[in-house]
Amino acid sequence: MTEDKQTRLQQLVHPDPNHVYSDDELDAIEHIDMAMALRIARVQHITQLQNSADSSDSEMPVDEQKINDAIREIKQILAHDGGDIELVAIHDRTITVRMKGACVGCPNAVLDLKNVVERLLKKYAPGVQKVVNIF
Repeated sequence: MTEDKQTRLQQLVHPDPNHVYSDDELDAIEHIDMAMALRIARVQHITQLQNSADSSDSEMPVDEQKINDAIREIKQILAHDGGDIELVAIHDRTITVRMKGACVGCPNAVLDLKNVVERLLKKYAPGVQKVVNIF
C-alpha cells in the first residue's frame, strides 16, 4: 500500500473503538483497503448481535481477578506483533486500557481493541460493558 493510501486510511479510521461506521465511511475505506472495510463491517455486525444477546449480562458485577486474567492472555496475543497492553482502571462496567508498543499508531489497533481486547474481557468477565483505550 502506498504511503498516500496509508495516510488516507489512517484519516478514515475513527479513534473511538465504539464508533459505528456509516455506509459512506465503509465505502471510502473499501476504496483503499477492501479487507479492512469487510473486517470493520463484520465486527460491527457481530457487536450488534452480541449487544442484543448480552443485555442480560449488563447487570453482573465485574470481577477484577477475571479482568486481570484476561489482560494476561491479551498481553500474550498482542506480544506476537510487538504490541502490549496495560490495565488502567475499572470503573463500574467500563474497563480502561492503554495499548502500547506496536499498537500505538497502528491502524489495526481499533480492530484489535474490539476483536481481541473487548471480546476476551467480555468472555472472562461477562459484566464488562465497554472497553476504552487511552493514550
